[in-house]
Amino acid sequence: MLILAIVLFVLALAVGGVAVAGLAGKLPRNRWAGVRTPETLANDKAFALANRVAGPTLAAAALLLVIGGVGALVLGGVTGVAVALVAVVAALGVAAYGGSLGARVAAALPAEASGCGNDCGCGSAPEPAAADESNTDAAAAAADCGMDSCGSCALKGACLPS
Repeated sequence: MLILAIVLFVLALAVGGVAVAGLAGKLPRNRWAGVRTPETLANDKAFALANRVAGPTLAAAALLLVIGGVGALVLGGVTGVAVALVAVVAALGVAAYGGSLGARVAAALPAEASGCGNDCGCGSAPEPAAADESNTDAAAAAADCGMDSCGSCALKGACLPS
């Protein structure tokens, strides 16, 4: 039971940390934590707002995980495991609800000018202008990778270095 309780306490600490950072607007866009949808990752403002909205529910999820850990320690046996399991399921549900709220808020934000198809006036990548026949593939790649006026529309950043 001690190991189960420690795992729940560590998870509660991690979820609580994300909740506090989200509420404070200090959670940077990242690969691991926060509300991560295409709408929230579109810009820093959307990410911060979505995580500020989801923050209270993430804090509630962290509290549920703490309750599950305490229940596992105090009750022990099958009852303690059952309480921990119910707490984990409830925490996941509450966190998912908050994440969906945050994602909807971010999706409702007006789109910012991106320069890629939305507002650059090209709609799609222009035809590449090749200097000679041997360089046609390179010219096409340059157009797709945004090395001309609007070629980045075609691949939407797929050519960026990893």
